[in-house]
Amino acid sequence: MIQITNKADCCGCTACASVCAHHAINMEPDALGFLYPKVDEKKCIDCGLCEKVCAFNSNYDRSLNLPSPKIYAARHKDIHEVETSRSGAAFIAISDYILEQGGVVYGAGYTDHFRVVHKRATTKNERNDFKGSKYVQSDLRGIFTLVKEDLRQGLTVLFSGTPCQTAGLTSYIGKRLRENLILVDIVCHGVPSPNIWKDYLTYLEKKYKQKIIKVDFRDKSRIGWNGHIESFVFENKMKKESTIYTYLFYSHIMLRPSCSKCYYTNYNRPSDFTLADYWGWEKLSSEFNKDNKGCSLLFINTKKGEICFEDIKRNLNIIASNKSICCQHNLKQPSIFCNKSQDFYKDYQYKGFNYILKRYGNVGFRFFLRKLKNRIYKILKI
Repeated sequence: MIQITNKADCCGCTACASVCAHHAINMEPDALGFLYPKVDEKKCIDCGLCEKVCAFNSNYDRSLNLPSPKIYAARHKDIHEVETSRSGAAFIAISDYILEQGGVVYGAGYTDHFRVVHKRATTKNERNDFKGSKYVQSDLRGIFTLVKEDLRQGLTVLFSGTPCQTAGLTSYIGKRLRENLILVDIVCHGVPSPNIWKDYLTYLEKKYKQKIIKVDFRDKSRIGWNGHIESFVFENKMKKESTIYTYLFYSHIMLRPSCSKCYYTNYNRPSDFTLADYWGWEKLSSEFNKDNKGCSLLFINTKKGEICFEDIKRNLNIIASNKSICCQHNLKQPSIFCNKSQDFYKDYQYKGFNYILKRYGNVGFRFFLRKLKNRIYKILKI
């Protein structure tokens, strides 16, 4: 039976819980809201399937991969799709193709009060909930079994997620049903805590005494695609911008422990397509993204991806690229964690969100002192 003794050994993909025919495994949250498998030993027959299906290791399936990915800069030809997507709306082109074939699309959307979960979409309107970055680990409970059932019904399925999620799904689905499954992963920086996100929304609603009705983790409407500012719209139509959550995200202090040893930070991706922001697009063309609306980095990793791309590319403006131009940090190695991550976890668990916000965030007197200390250090170093 699967036993997680080191949290860094589990990415929370739910493959182990999904494969258990005896329902002996539940995915339960820790203090930060990250899900981990817990085995009910009374139900477990010790068959070993849960351990066998785990793909969070260096031996994840790459059997369908091309010798090297085909790499493009990509932007949707419909500017509205670009403006309402995180980067260049390449995902919209791929998912439109699947939906137009009568298929279904799975991606990260919202439920309840902006809780991030994976959802199933059969229309473009439902799919639009998957637009935009969501800097929170999504809840996948129950999704893998839905995907398998769709594939058994003969449907074409597009599943988008982090590479650990797509690798886990591939392992769970098996090769027999893989033919009608299209996988899209992202170049992932690391997945932040669901509970920190939940508490952050509560903090903002208390601060402004209004309920939030719309969120944008990375609003590009005012300063463009290459900025990173969160925005929130409240019930009274007031819109507020912030960098509080962004600051914690880039501090690498609230990411899932497994992100520190990610096995997928390379060009051997576990999916048919890989998407990311294309930082450095200027090396290809000074005109391609001159309006600063967004540009996608697109990898085609498999023959199946190549076949799909032949139909998809009619809706995209593309420029061929290569590894030397498009290389990003998380294609070379995992994000390096802050050395205070363990302290952060304990402080949040026992002292709560407001405490960690002042101690580790970019608000309050502690943050002012840290900035002052860094500035003095830089002056003395000069």
